[in-house]
Amino acid sequence: MPSFHLKRPAVRWPWQRRWERWWQNRHPASDTTALNQRNLYIVPSRPGFAFCATLLVLLLASINDQLSLGYLLTFLLGGAGLASMHSTHANLRGLKLDLKTPPPAYAGQPLALDVRLHNAGAARFGVGLRLPGGAAADTATADVPAQGHAQLHLQLSFPTRGRHALPRLRIESHFPLGLFVVWSYWRPAAQAWVYPAPEPDAPPAASVEEALPQGQGQPGLGDDPGLRPYRHGDSPRQILWKKSALALAQPASPGGSGGAPLLVRERLGSRASEQWLDLAATRGLPFELRLSRLAAWVRRAEEAGLPYGLRLRGVALAPDLGPEHFRACMEALALAEEQP
Repeated sequence: MPSFHLKRPAVRWPWQRRWERWWQNRHPASDTTALNQRNLYIVPSRPGFAFCATLLVLLLASINDQLSLGYLLTFLLGGAGLASMHSTHANLRGLKLDLKTPPPAYAGQPLALDVRLHNAGAARFGVGLRLPGGAAADTATADVPAQGHAQLHLQLSFPTRGRHALPRLRIESHFPLGLFVVWSYWRPAAQAWVYPAPEPDAPPAASVEEALPQGQGQPGLGDDPGLRPYRHGDSPRQILWKKSALALAQPASPGGSGGAPLLVRERLGSRASEQWLDLAATRGLPFELRLSRLAAWVRRAEEAGLPYGLRLRGVALAPDLGPEHFRACMEALALAEEQP
């Protein structure tokens, strides 16, 4: 799977900005695109220019020496080149693409892009997708069967946290002879969430340590007063799947029951199991490192199955658990702004 690292854009001249605006108006931002005559462009490739130069030499030699076979060879090759140009353009014309909403990623780590290709006509070959500034070797390619679908996978890397617009993508093809290259630009409208990278060896948060159950090596009901067996009507989000699996893996005691029940954390009336992760607890560190430490604490608390809340400047998320709460906390960290 090709991987790209986005660089800081260079300074553009006024004419470059006007050209960019023209391109943006011609290729509006959208998570779906259809390739047609209006947004497809074709030029000779490097081998194509060499092919054209060869045809010119053959034509001049045939005219100079009055070679009938030279004329025949020149026009035969010229016709093959024109047929190749038509086939190359038709290889992308009519193709439709759509982008799956990218999952969030951590700063500096790969972010996956999944692009689906939809083909309502004949088979397409050698359809490539890459960043405009990316190397040809980093192009993701796929063949799309007739009346079928295919997928292309790219990886981007954003060095900073936040909500980032996806870069412009280039769709291209050199099929069948490589004499011409047809391409189009696609501007996805989706945005990517990039979370702060968790600190690798973050120290434990005081609130997390106070809430950790005793004797985690022997998970069970007696290790933590906040745990109880699953009862009908409990939300699946309250089940501690990891602890239940560990308890189930333990050998049953003599005379005990044959299996261990699912474990549920009692969240009502048990404030001891709740914890607050506060930005104020990371004073003395650079702001980005403070956010990285909070990100590590959030991930650690989520994996431990302990309800946690998050306090930032102007933001307070009540203690909770689950993917939605984790996402809300990490998005708050991604958008946090340093205040003087």
